[in-house]
Amino acid sequence: MASHKPRRRKKEDISDATSRDVARPHLGTSSSSPQFPLASFLWPAKNSVSQWVTLPLILMVVGLFRWATGFWGYSGATAIDLAMDPMLNIFIGFSIPPMYGDLEAQRHWMEITTHLPISQWYFYDLPYWGLDYPPLTAYHSWLLGKIGSIIDPRWFALDTSRGFEDQLLKVYMRATVLVSEYLVYIPAAIILNRKLGRMRGVSTWESLVALVAILMQPATILIDHAHFQYNTVMLGFTLASISSMLAGRALWGCVFFVAALCYKQMALYYAPAIFAYLIGICMVPRPNVGCLLAIAFVTILSFAISFAPLLLGSIFDQYRGIPALATKEIHLPPLITSLPFAGNEKSWYFPSLLQLTQSVHRIFPFARGLFEDKVANMWCAIHTFHKLHNYPLGQMQRISTVITSITIWPSMMIISLFPYRELLPWAMASTAWGFFLCSFQVHEKSVLLPLLPMTILLGSERGLGTEMRAWIGWANMLGVWTLFPLLKRDELRMPYGVLTLLWAYLLGLPPTSLSLYFGRQSKNGELKVLTKMLHLAFYAIMMAWHAGEAFVPPPEDKPDLWVVLNVLIGFAGFGICFLWCSWQLILRSGLMEDYFGVRLRIEAADRKKKQ
Repeated sequence: MASHKPRRRKKEDISDATSRDVARPHLGTSSSSPQFPLASFLWPAKNSVSQWVTLPLILMVVGLFRWATGFWGYSGATAIDLAMDPMLNIFIGFSIPPMYGDLEAQRHWMEITTHLPISQWYFYDLPYWGLDYPPLTAYHSWLLGKIGSIIDPRWFALDTSRGFEDQLLKVYMRATVLVSEYLVYIPAAIILNRKLGRMRGVSTWESLVALVAILMQPATILIDHAHFQYNTVMLGFTLASISSMLAGRALWGCVFFVAALCYKQMALYYAPAIFAYLIGICMVPRPNVGCLLAIAFVTILSFAISFAPLLLGSIFDQYRGIPALATKEIHLPPLITSLPFAGNEKSWYFPSLLQLTQSVHRIFPFARGLFEDKVANMWCAIHTFHKLHNYPLGQMQRISTVITSITIWPSMMIISLFPYRELLPWAMASTAWGFFLCSFQVHEKSVLLPLLPMTILLGSERGLGTEMRAWIGWANMLGVWTLFPLLKRDELRMPYGVLTLLWAYLLGLPPTSLSLYFGRQSKNGELKVLTKMLHLAFYAIMMAWHAGEAFVPPPEDKPDLWVVLNVLIGFAGFGICFLWCSWQLILRSGLMEDYFGVRLRIEAADRKKKQ
């Protein structure tokens, strides 16, 4: 019997077409050199080092940057109380009462979920950081609170721990963000990045270069590890959903996307594109009713499993005699009072219905305004010149719904008519930008959602090429720039400057380098003159804004002048990002091939006549 000889893997050729985006071949020789600094750093691993050696090193380095970012301020820390610890050489922040900030909000949810019956989670003391995220966030808070209580029960003692100032607690909270990210977001990003590369023959080394660029995205690091959030858990589930759908496993994609929705409702920004894509694969090229029913069943089952502990737990609490409405000050949610089948409080299903309607009421804050704080979207920009609070809130809700629907409709139609897997990130980016620009109750931190599908495209075919790197880099630099007023309030100017300039340097972007627009890379014709002028104009405006904001005080009658200018400039740039993503979706779908074919034939006929 012949012995088995393992198949030898074909050595990847760094001189292939896709690798020329990161490695510049030298004329007349077989050698090449890196196109930008990030490729230079990973150049030694190009041929001789296994990816299983390189990948752990990458994860350690990006983790170090995340952990170091957490040494600075956070949401709720006041500039007056920020002091330098001479022993640790780090900043120690003390929170601002009475609400303290986002770190306190996350800590408070761990407090109430570990001490209260599950039926009271969405009802307890709502004015003080009442729970307003879907159930998976609550379960996550419960788990982290239980673990933290083992270390020190004072951290999450009910009511008495509010505003608790302990450095070890802050270290623990920072560590929970990092561990959660490394359990969900990082693995999903690695798998999706490699999947995108393999679909189009991108070399492993180039995929690693793209992975570093994705994981070092400054906006995500600053919001989660400095300002303090757990956005990467939701974003990680979203990446897992995209990866599953690219692999042809739509049902697993539904499971992961429901997990994203049940962790943070902001994942709804992607829902129109996901929905349209799933409809498309069920209807094109011919209707597949079985596929449609399977997707519907798995989606409903995933939602049911996510809400089951909350709903069943409330029934069990009623059986034990524990009421959800513990005090008279707690009122029934408006939604349940409008239902004709709500029944009475003694019915067996009433606790579950009460929990469901209350969680929906908390998750979707329709009673709030069009936007919170100053965010670079359409409504805040219009409000600068024409005050929108003079209109009824219900009317503005309906208007924003209609405009958002009109904005995202073309992308939904394209991805449903042309349900190609490689188009899904483009459709998600387009609809997410539409939601960010036009929808109701947008936070400035929501810019992470449209930036995510754009940034992961760095790992696709020609993702590190001149055009894609220029556009994706510009969008990310603009996005993190619009977050500066928020980060400044948290005393995060230093990590903002370091991470933003580092990312720009690694990818060869302004203001650290102009080679992408004027160097040898710019001579390949990928970037049009109008694109160069547009990007460089925005880069110049952003730098001028920083100089003015730092050295020119605003007039007394316009104290928010620089913030308002940030909003207006950001809105204009994000509108261009939306148009570019939508245009790329149209081009890559093949929808315009007939048009361009006709135009080429007409131009050829005209040249023939002139000759």
